Amino acid sequence: MNKNTHTVVTCGKYHSVALLSDNTVRCWGNNHWDQCDPVHLTFTDVIQVTCGNSHSVALLSNGTVRCWGDNQWNQCDPLYNAFTNVIKVVCGAYHSVALLSNGTVRCWGNNRWNQCDPLCSTFTDVIQVACGAWHSVALLSNGTVRCWGDNNKKQCDPVHLTYTDVIQVACGAWHSVALRSNGTVQCWGDCRKNQCNPVLYLTITNVMKIQCNANICMLW
Repeated sequence: MNKNTHTVVTCGKYHSVALLSDNTVRCWGNNHWDQCDPVHLTFTDVIQVTCGNSHSVALLSNGTVRCWGDNQWNQCDPLYNAFTNVIKVVCGAYHSVALLSNGTVRCWGNNRWNQCDPLCSTFTDVIQVACGAWHSVALLSNGTVRCWGDNNKKQCDPVHLTYTDVIQVACGAWHSVALRSNGTVQCWGDCRKNQCNPVLYLTITNVMKIQCNANICMLW
């Protein structure tokens, strides 16, 4: 593989970030908030990249995190420098969530809707995290789910507490999706564009993976 091959590309609202096969990063697009700041060119051991609306995050091979771009909501708060042993990072619109190797979670950024509620720090045995625009979801090793943040569209509806056999979670902007061990799917939250239409998702079986963007669910 050519060393400048793009292995992963992730997008914010108006910018894109590519992780190259040599573990370096390239950004392009709107740079109004420095989300494409040349600082990213100094990173040489990146293993994951992700974007919020106007900030970018890189996970380094040593388990630390680097952020650049918009900081008006503390999305790039130096607080993240204290995190070590990070194994995954995901972003909402203006907040970020890090999953640590010990199964705990750390959040930083906009907390207007409690998407960085200290409650998240009490979770243990977390194996996956996902973010919507203003909410976050954690999958625990026992197959249960925890949600926190904005619940205006019921994207953190307590219905998620009834699921005990979840193997993957995903988020759209204002909805959440869980894949269960029997290959079926559960959705909760915003349904204005049929993202959570039970007539659609309850008829689908043998699902192996789920993925969401703002207003779309993809199953395969």
